[in-house]
Amino acid sequence: MTVTFGVLLFLNIYCSQTSQQIFYQSKEASMIEKCQLAASELSSLEVINRENVSETISGMESLRVTRLIVTDQAGQAIYDSWAPNTAGKYVLFPEVVEALGCNDVFTWRYHDGVMHSQAAVPMMYYGTLTGCVYMMEYDAQQGSLIRSLQANILTITVVLELVVILFSLFFARAFSTRMRRIMASMRIIQEGDYTHKVNLGGHDELSILGSEINDLTDRLQTSEAKRRQFVSDASHELKTPLASIKLLTDSILQNEMDQPTVMEFVEDIGKEADRLNRMSQKLLSLSKAESQEENESEIIRMAPTAERVVRMLTGIAEKSQIRIETDLSGDCPVLIQEDDLYQIIFNLVENGIKYNTPGGTLTLTLQRDEDNAMLKVTDTGVGIPTESIGHIFERFYRVDKARSRKSGGSGLGLSIVRGIVERNNGTILVESALGQGTTFTVYFPAFDTEETEESAT
Repeated sequence: MTVTFGVLLFLNIYCSQTSQQIFYQSKEASMIEKCQLAASELSSLEVINRENVSETISGMESLRVTRLIVTDQAGQAIYDSWAPNTAGKYVLFPEVVEALGCNDVFTWRYHDGVMHSQAAVPMMYYGTLTGCVYMMEYDAQQGSLIRSLQANILTITVVLELVVILFSLFFARAFSTRMRRIMASMRIIQEGDYTHKVNLGGHDELSILGSEINDLTDRLQTSEAKRRQFVSDASHELKTPLASIKLLTDSILQNEMDQPTVMEFVEDIGKEADRLNRMSQKLLSLSKAESQEENESEIIRMAPTAERVVRMLTGIAEKSQIRIETDLSGDCPVLIQEDDLYQIIFNLVENGIKYNTPGGTLTLTLQRDEDNAMLKVTDTGVGIPTESIGHIFERFYRVDKARSRKSGGSGLGLSIVRGIVERNNGTILVESALGQGTTFTVYFPAFDTEETEESAT
């Protein structure tokens, strides 16, 4: 507001000075023209004396000035319209002195609503200085115009300042009200009500801020829903093996059993404990996969890791009567942690074995697809229903819950795979048909180290 007032004050002064400058230029042109006209008429006189000058001046009706003085080249007054007794005396006005130096002179002063203008020009006769003509004019009419214009400018400035003050107060109040609504909404959201929305309307910065807060609450609400669902699912999944362990231990403690039966129950307890351990390990892997920490990635080829996974799972595959086939000829370097790549391939191959049919085949393929390295795992298993394909990467989701529990599945493996793939700038796709099998395809950016080195050389 202070800045605005300063600007308006500056404009007021500037307009006032500009108006005075316009009047100054107009008056200067008028006074100089009158002086030159009088000097031209007087220069044509053969004898310049009071009578001749008075007669010439009286015949020039356009010369309406307050005072007119004609001097000779020495500065002595020949004619003075204001004080006739000045004749013969030296006139040492600054304007006269400068005019006798062969210069046109104009001075102007505005005071108390009156314009005081003075002008003087030299009189020349065939290039010889013969004297000068001096004019003075008091102009109250134009002075009144200047005063009126300045008063109008001042009035407009004051009105504009009042308007600015009113608008500033209005906008400040509106801004404060909207900001208080935002702060109140933030306090509500801070207390955990993520369904609350900031409704401001408009298209200004505060409205944009409100929209951003609403987007944030939507994401918080989604995250909270996922968190609750995760806790519920995890509790449900952990409850089953814990209930089994509890039931088995109670049976051992409350019933008299022979040694073989006890050993059988203990073996079942061990299996349930292993299941809990696998589940906890997968939860830890899932948490790591979804973390935003930077990886210490390295450029590696995928084939050695794929071969290691196949060696690890060959025994399980043979036990399930599944044949593993590999085509690693299209291998190319990728930027990834070897442990991450191992877990991706392990989970996909293990799933392909678990959900395959006896006598089926699992094919692991590595190949180059333009600028991407492609990892493909294809099985000839039971397949995935169309309505379930969009959910298979969700935590604890199982297509066939009975078979998944029987095979020891926790519904976390594919969630872990997707998290690791996305963390390493990759993409995972799935294609499946019931009774025909499933294909998982993973893409990573390929790194052509040899070509890069050659181009750098």
